[in-house]
Amino acid sequence: MHLTWLRSDLRIDDNTALAAASERGPTLALWLVSPGQWLAHDDAACKVDFWLRSLRDLRQSLERLNIPLLIRKIDTWDQAPQAVLDVCRQHQVQSVHWNEEYGINEQRRDDATRALLEKSSIQAHSHLDQLLFRPGTILTRSGDYFQVFSQFKKSCLEHLHRSLPALARQIKRQAPLHVSSDPIPQHVDGFEKPAQALRDHWPAGEAEAQARLTRFLDETIDDYQQLRDLPAKPGTSQLSAYLAAGVISPRQCLHGALASNRGEFDSGSSGVQTWINELLWREFYKHILTGYPQVSRHRAFRAQTEALPWRDAPADLEAWEQGRTGFPIIDAAMRQLLHTGWMHNRLRMIVAMFLSKNLLIDWRKGERHFMRHLIDGDLAANNGGWQWSASTGTDAVPYFRIFNPVSQSQRFDPQGRFIRHWLPELQGVDEKAIHFPVKSADLFARYSYHSPIVDLDSSRQRALEAFKNLPRRQDQRAAS
Repeated sequence: MHLTWLRSDLRIDDNTALAAASERGPTLALWLVSPGQWLAHDDAACKVDFWLRSLRDLRQSLERLNIPLLIRKIDTWDQAPQAVLDVCRQHQVQSVHWNEEYGINEQRRDDATRALLEKSSIQAHSHLDQLLFRPGTILTRSGDYFQVFSQFKKSCLEHLHRSLPALARQIKRQAPLHVSSDPIPQHVDGFEKPAQALRDHWPAGEAEAQARLTRFLDETIDDYQQLRDLPAKPGTSQLSAYLAAGVISPRQCLHGALASNRGEFDSGSSGVQTWINELLWREFYKHILTGYPQVSRHRAFRAQTEALPWRDAPADLEAWEQGRTGFPIIDAAMRQLLHTGWMHNRLRMIVAMFLSKNLLIDWRKGERHFMRHLIDGDLAANNGGWQWSASTGTDAVPYFRIFNPVSQSQRFDPQGRFIRHWLPELQGVDEKAIHFPVKSADLFARYSYHSPIVDLDSSRQRALEAFKNLPRRQDQRAAS
């Protein structure tokens, strides 16, 4: 008997560990409920609900293949090795297969599980699955992890030109095992069930993920380069939640994108090239997580930025979290997050820069708020994006890049459609005034909108001074 330990890989197709286990013989699948760990990781209630819904869909697919799905409950990952071993002993399992995850806690969990299994003469096999390249295989000439995305991307594309990562083989139906699947919990204590509207926006399961990919490739990807920055238009793939939970794989996305572009990386559709770029950003941040483990420990990638004089401003932080800063594009974006569990990528950058630069509030507070609400919350991508915006991370552009939320709003939501959708109180404001209604005193009084909580010019100057006064740059390896 062989066991696949499922984690963030909730699918049948192109599942490396599942394919490897089933090739060896009769296979069981296991998933661990670990609410204490999820709370410690700030996992959002809507994300946990999405996992449970995706598991229910996956269980049906596994049952068609006669692969039982076992559910075991633990509190934290410290208990994972024993839980896996207990299942192995109960079902006479010879080998356990899992797909690699990245981060310090994930690595410790897997190392401890491997050690316990091998001590009990059970084989443990980990597989590359949620990335195109295993961390440690894309390195600089001096053998270090890349710190700059453009150089990392160039190296990835050179490898991809030579050979594409293959999809895992299809799983064949096995003979019935006379082991019953366990029921999937409807909810987990500590994580409230999200509103039905949010659940409707994110249907679970592989079929939905594949349908979204097909629709995006057929209808949108050629215009992706232009549409992706416009929050009022459906210009993105809406696949991030499915990628984060492993309901679809990056290999499937890459193969699909290339197939729609006659196999070309650097010619043909500029939209395809831009989207592959985004897949490589996702890859980059997971490699950073492995190569520079301090970012897993809530520490800045650039060690000298730990000395920044962050403000303790709970009222400002709360106004930002609840979408009442007095800057319409910021407030609309934050309300989108609260209601849908998702935020448009351009807006993630704008609101993150506003918090970390204009409000000079520690980026970690924003990172935590995002993780507690995002259905696509992913440590590597979320941390990477926040540190990029706060100029504490891997970024070739210096700290003096500070987005102006008003000009960003004028540029990317010119008619105010996105703003009006999320801020109905500004429904009647014209296109010109909607980006900064306080400028028009009569308008401001008429629409009872919040006063701006900060002056953009003076707060920008404050941020520049804070960065200018930092100690000189240190080597990142010393920081880890």
